[in-house]
Amino acid sequence: MTALTTAPSAHSPVASAVSAAPAGGRALPPGFRPLRVGTETDFLALTGPFAMKIADGQLRLGFYVQPKHCNVAGICHGGMLLTFADIQMAIAGKHQEDLQGFHMTVSLTCDFLGAGKLGGWMEGRTEVVRNVDRTLFAQCILTCDGETVLRASAVFREGAATPEMVERMRLKS
Repeated sequence: MTALTTAPSAHSPVASAVSAAPAGGRALPPGFRPLRVGTETDFLALTGPFAMKIADGQLRLGFYVQPKHCNVAGICHGGMLLTFADIQMAIAGKHQEDLQGFHMTVSLTCDFLGAGKLGGWMEGRTEVVRNVDRTLFAQCILTCDGETVLRASAVFREGAATPEMVERMRLKS
């Protein structure tokens, strides 16, 4: 299991954008707390903020759908759903399998099953299908306010990671 550390110092690369409070000051669902991983200039900072919950060895991520996540129809953009599914499976899969290092996405497929409503709580759950030879196979379901909106599966391959990369990817409390 990935170790959680104490709060980041002022010199930490952890971003306030990544760990910012949810949009509109809404409280997070019970058991969720801000996800603190990455830097203030990485992709997670641009697409978040995300929250996390660890229960029964499973790591779930979630976020409130904001206008920046929506398409012209006012629903969560399919690209955002794919982005979130990729992040959900990578982080949760590494946590559940106690993996370190960098795992790049080599395959990602999905089925769009519903719409994520503006203001809705989007949540992901991951199942690791197999972890063999530095390759992780995972699948996830995304729900918005409890309704299934996306089913996805992915393959991740472990790649070379510097100590700095490993530190940036480590979950922090």
